[in-house]
Parts: sequence; structure tokens; C-alpha cells
Amino acid sequence: MNAVKYVGRPARFDPATQQRRAMMAIIQIARKDLAMDEDDYRQALLDQTGHLSLTECSERELVAMLDWLKSKGFKPLPGKKAASHPMALKARALWISLYHLGVVHNRSDAALEAFAKRQLKCEKLAWARQSDAFQLIEALKAMGSRHGWVQHGRASQKPLDPLGLQRSLCAAILDKLKAAGHVPADWALHDAAWKLCGEPNARDRAWSAEDYAALAAKLGAKLRELGLAKAEGARHG
Repeated sequence: MNAVKYVGRPARFDPATQQRRAMMAIIQIARKDLAMDEDDYRQALLDQTGHLSLTECSERELVAMLDWLKSKGFKPLPGKKAASHPMALKARALWISLYHLGVVHNRSDAALEAFAKRQLKCEKLAWARQSDAFQLIEALKAMGSRHGWVQHGRASQKPLDPLGLQRSLCAAILDKLKAAGHVPADWALHDAAWKLCGEPNARDRAWSAEDYAALAAKLGAKLRELGLAKAEGARHG
């Protein structure tokens, strides 16, 4: 019997899907920028769209949510459109995390673009091949590691999942506050969440990755407020 040869369909670029993903990423950035906790975010999303998840929203509903976030003070970078391919979104998330960790001084897309240009020798991150952008991701991860952000399981050495990464980021920021003598050495994250950031009932429920991301933003604000944000160099924004 002759084997039947199947030919895979060529990959197709879906502008509508890419646009939705980009908008959802911006909404998550806005949420972190505004340090919204899980309950407030979900209530706002329900009020503005009638849904509890971004994946259930239409493009028009995503626009409504983004407009509401802007009305609450979120200011996306004006002018040039930011790169929105997967590697760029991952790089942007890492860049913001490094800002909270005090590794970079400027969290803007423009600062990330300047850093990426030096790393990749490419004028715009949107023009970079995703295979090349891997260098940028690894460089950003290495910056975090040098500042105490553990990104792999200590025993398994496997990459942490999103929840583990955000919890580890919070722990690294808290360690900086401890090292500077601004919080007691025996504080756990739930102590810092309540006593330093005013986050109630931190021990009464399981936290999501988004909860820890919001806490990282608040702890990072404390680092900058106390003058403890030490960037690796001016070239890092």
C-alpha cells in the first residue's frame, strides 16, 4: 500500500488575532502599571465588558476596557506602535519586571527598544526575527539573575511557571529591602504585602500570578521611593 503524503498548510498571518493579542497584552501592562489587585481588576473587567476574562471579550470590548484604564491614569507610550510579536511581548514583560526589581530606571517601550537595538543590532524590535530575539530574552533574564531573581526551580532547575516567576520576583525585591535594613529580616512576602503595601488578607487565599505581579509593582515603588533602585548602568534606561 502506498503511503499517503500529507502536506501541511503554510502558516497564515491573522491580523485580527494579532491585534487582539496585542490589546490584551497592553491591558495587562496597564493593570500592572496601575497596581490593580485581582478583585478590582475582575470587577472593572466585568463592569466594562460583561466578562471576567479577556479571552471572552470582543475587540470592541477590549477597546472599552483599555479606554477605561486610560481614564484611570494609564498612559501608553504615544506615537510609534510597539512590537507585538510573542518575543517582543515577552521582552516587554521582562523589562517591566526588571524595572520593579530596580535593574532599569525607565520602563518605557522606548527604553526597551534602545536596549534591544544594542543587543540585536536591529533598528526596531518589530523587525527582529524571533529566532534572533531569543538573545534579547536571555540577556534580560541574565540581568534579573544577577540581581537575585531566581527563575528556575532550585532542585529541578526547570524554568518556573508564571506564578512562580512573579512570586520569585517579589521575593528578590523584598530581599533588597531587607539588605538595606528597611524591613525586618524575618519578614515573609505576606508580611510585606500587608505591613508595607497595605494588601489585606494576604494569607487568606491562594494568590495568582497577577496578584504577585501587582505586589511586585508595589514593592518596586518602595524600592524607588527609598532610593534603592540601582540600575546596572545608564545604558539600561
